Amino acid sequence: MSWPNVALGEIFDIARGGSPRPIDDYITDAPDGVNWISIKDASNSSKYITKTAKKILPSGVSRSREVKPGDFLLTNSMSFGRPYILQISGCIHDGWLVLSGADKVVNQDYFYHLLGSDPIYRKFKSLAAGAIVKNLNIDLVKTVSVPLPPIAEQRRIAAILDKADALRAKRREAIAKLDQLLQSVFLEMFGDPVTNPKGWPVGRLADLGELDRGVSRHRPRGAAELLDGEHPLIQTGDVARSGGYIRKFNTTYSDVGLAQSKKWPAGTLCITIAANIADTGILTFDACFPDSVVGFTASEASNAEFVQSLMSFLREILEKKAPQVAQKNINLAILRELPIPIPPVGAQKKWASFAASVENMRQSLRIAEDFGSRLFASVRRDAFAGTL
Repeated sequence: MSWPNVALGEIFDIARGGSPRPIDDYITDAPDGVNWISIKDASNSSKYITKTAKKILPSGVSRSREVKPGDFLLTNSMSFGRPYILQISGCIHDGWLVLSGADKVVNQDYFYHLLGSDPIYRKFKSLAAGAIVKNLNIDLVKTVSVPLPPIAEQRRIAAILDKADALRAKRREAIAKLDQLLQSVFLEMFGDPVTNPKGWPVGRLADLGELDRGVSRHRPRGAAELLDGEHPLIQTGDVARSGGYIRKFNTTYSDVGLAQSKKWPAGTLCITIAANIADTGILTFDACFPDSVVGFTASEASNAEFVQSLMSFLREILEKKAPQVAQKNINLAILRELPIPIPPVGAQKKWASFAASVENMRQSLRIAEDFGSRLFASVRRDAFAGTL
């Protein structure tokens, strides 16, 4: 099936937001305040923007860009090209592009999926400019051509893609509920580690096992001989994105790199101590990591799963202890001396068993979510090619 390709500028009125300066002078709690739509008001899990955290004075409206329900917003600050549909009126700053004025020729849901598709994102990416922060040029965005089927066909495609997307959302919600369950059961078994309402004996984190910083005597940047071997190298970002268990890596050490580092065994709990404080992930394979990560090896008095859950409650305390110069960081002594409640080892082992069973369920859901995402991408590709 062949549909006409039409430039976005022929379908929408496209404009950039604006901001009154200095913006803090216009932020208000007054009842007549106007919604101030920030990138922070957008959610990665939703296609709609329904509320704002801040409002601005009516006097700032003329220096911004007014938008209304039904308009499309495209992110254009830090990241670019992520679409959202507005369900409120308000004003936008220059981190947004607004696409409006096409109510009669487009179906909202169809264009939401179209603007978020990989082919359109790649077009946006090819047009983005900026040495550090990429931005979209309005005149170039207007030239991007998109398939424009009849409105009835747009509705049909949107209905199919909405159903496929809803399946992915349900899996994400299920993973989130498992995370909530894990936290709830931990609190029921042990109480809040910060306040220790169950009166467990208090000790130091070092009482539960050994903590040592990762080793990297030379920074890999600019030292190509250290990299691209067979030894996994875990960075702080890998820990932060791990979801609790580190199952993949993006970088490897060569034998030369390994010789100036140290390899930690599977089962080690990795704890970040720089930039992001107290992100954790348990290694599922042997790996090296730099000194921005601490490795915890549990003694017979504890286990990695229990300490990992402890850290999720104690992160705020550690962040307060972190001096901030260029970036927040804590030293090994702070971590070792961190006061913690120490329940009986039997209770800790019971927790580890429960946490492992929850992780098995989460992993199954993640695999299903990954498959669903690939299936959704395939269906969306066929839809916009006219073969669905």
